[in-house]
Amino acid sequence: MGALDEPLKELVGDRTAKVLADGLKLRTVGDLLHHYPRRYVERGQLTSLDELEVDEHVTVLARIEKVTLIPFRGRKGDRLEVVVTDGRSKLSLVFFNQGWRQKDLRPGQQGLFAGKVGLFNRTRQLASPDYQLIDDEEGSSAARQFAGRLIPVYPASAQMPSWKLALCVEMALTKHLSDVGEPLPADLRAEHGLIPLPEALELIHRPRDQAEKERAQARLRWDEAFVLQVALAQRRAADSALPAVPRRPVPGGVLDAFDERLPFTLTDGQRKVCAEIFADLATEHPMHRLLQGEVGSGKTLVALRAMLTVVDSGGQAVLLAPTEVLAQQHHRSIVEMMGDLAEAGMIGGSEIGTRVALLTGSMGAAARRGALLDMASGKAGITIGTHALIEERVQFADLGLVVVDEQHRFGVEQRDALRAKGEQPPHLLVMTATPIPRTVAMTVFGDLETSVLDQLPSGRSPISTHVVPALEKPNFLVRAWERVREEVGKGHQAYVVCPRIGDEEEPPKGKKKRREEPEEVDAGAGADSEERRPPLAVVETAEKLAKGPLAGLRVEVLHGRLAPEAKDEVMRRFAAGEVDVLVATTVIEVGVNVPNSTVMVIMDADRFGVSQLHQLRGRVGRGSAPGLCLLVSDMPAASAARARLDAVAGTLDGFALSRIDLEQRREGDVLGQAQSGVKSSLKVLSVLEDEEVIATARAEATRLVAADPALEAHPELRTALESLLDEDRAEYLEKG
Repeated sequence: MGALDEPLKELVGDRTAKVLADGLKLRTVGDLLHHYPRRYVERGQLTSLDELEVDEHVTVLARIEKVTLIPFRGRKGDRLEVVVTDGRSKLSLVFFNQGWRQKDLRPGQQGLFAGKVGLFNRTRQLASPDYQLIDDEEGSSAARQFAGRLIPVYPASAQMPSWKLALCVEMALTKHLSDVGEPLPADLRAEHGLIPLPEALELIHRPRDQAEKERAQARLRWDEAFVLQVALAQRRAADSALPAVPRRPVPGGVLDAFDERLPFTLTDGQRKVCAEIFADLATEHPMHRLLQGEVGSGKTLVALRAMLTVVDSGGQAVLLAPTEVLAQQHHRSIVEMMGDLAEAGMIGGSEIGTRVALLTGSMGAAARRGALLDMASGKAGITIGTHALIEERVQFADLGLVVVDEQHRFGVEQRDALRAKGEQPPHLLVMTATPIPRTVAMTVFGDLETSVLDQLPSGRSPISTHVVPALEKPNFLVRAWERVREEVGKGHQAYVVCPRIGDEEEPPKGKKKRREEPEEVDAGAGADSEERRPPLAVVETAEKLAKGPLAGLRVEVLHGRLAPEAKDEVMRRFAAGEVDVLVATTVIEVGVNVPNSTVMVIMDADRFGVSQLHQLRGRVGRGSAPGLCLLVSDMPAASAARARLDAVAGTLDGFALSRIDLEQRREGDVLGQAQSGVKSSLKVLSVLEDEEVIATARAEATRLVAADPALEAHPELRTALESLLDEDRAEYLEKG
């Protein structure tokens, strides 16, 4: 494998190596061999030109239809315009002062054309594209190279088009294919009918037909799945060796007393999930479980019962929330549910109870000191807080359980800092309604034990969701505001959500926005590439609604730049029914519980992510009256943004929406910190399409690691693992 670590400059020269490193992060021979084609085209099979995205670097196979040389008016020089077609759509190529290219570029010829897609006079074009003509004349090098083969099209850059990459790969295959090792055990390859890795690399880059390409991809999928699963199996083995204090329910303790006072019975789903969590808490190694539950399915109650179990066993539990609004909401609701069980040591408090502390960044000094003292002394069996819990001065007497609400709002570093406050690793429970793509990937890989709450408690109402195309059908938006008035007329309340607070609300100079309010939405999120107006803002929208379609209703605003006391007061008044319509940012995304709210209007809904929309919609329908969610968007019906909104409107299943999110945003770096997007560590493997391969690879990897933890009998696999796990990923795995 040493030869594959050879710097590319030894193979292709300094200049080309620099282009490969800067544009594509390819630095070694191994990097190049594992830079697989994005797709393949057959000779005569033209690229579909109507699918090209503006600003994307593309390589297209097309036929020249028309060539025109146009002199500049009033000055020297000319412009060569070439129109290429796939038979249905057309694409313009333009070359400046290069009229001599007319000799090469003739109508009827076929070629590969590479460049960045731009717009000129509303027409897509490639300016000064790189190209390679493919013609059948005797002696044509391109014809000889591609005859009878699929043409690989590689992920490329502006300076390194696909066919130049293909020449570099050809050099690597010719010189180094014999140096490729074999990470998969021979018996595993035989059992699953997998070809050797050197053969797979040759066929992925030089397939003669679809069958050869598919054989190569099948083998390379297994490599990605198996090496990843070996890394995760080693981590699971290390985790199982860590000591943790078993936390078991105690008869006659706080949990039993709490259960006796519940005014309702647990759903079958809640009982099942609690049993899974209690079984994990009773073990001598740390629990690491994801609780995925539909919005309103009772995740907080399940988490509270787990925390009370830890309290009964003599330990402490902490609930980490992403915002102050949510932390305060959790504190209020848990104290209300527990009653005198949350007032240990106070007048009227239960003898078998505990205290429930609250810690946020904006608390006064005296309240903060009291909370810190209760936590350090052990008097507070349960603590609820924000990022303030992670600060160094925060200490616990015996931290036994960390519950993270809306885990996608926190990084591994933050969760790890909180877990480090236990003398022994505490148990960990992370909760979410819609997992981020990376979390979905980790559940598919089997690295997160998962409990699912998919049954709504009795009394909860269904939510209907509709897309409101404000530009196409402005009367639909008019009707939306009428629906809000109708709901308020019935005695209910409404939310209106906007992506932005308002420009005039910028914080004072030198004062940074606190990380506890991660609420402003990226103005370009989910947007198509065209120019767009600024996202709608809470302050301006509230003013327009109060003077216009919602005139006469009690309209107030809520956002993260309000003082904590003001935020709390607005939420208190809204919960008390003193506010009809609350215009807010995503500060209300999670945990806010006002059962009387029945309608939510999300403005510029296409600027929010799928998970955010699902979370926001969960704020309504929390009582006996049905909920209504209206997704307002200016995006056209055929856009990807509208397709996302239609998907949200089409299902209330959070996990199904997460899988849609995963399809669109990818899973991120499964072994690293990238939560989603282009930094995927997977090249051939698809988390959604290859679940069976991933599950089988997990079983094989677990078996192999159990027999040979250090991989001493598998040196090539060990080398592949070291190549996969750079320093950052290794540290991430250790902490995660």
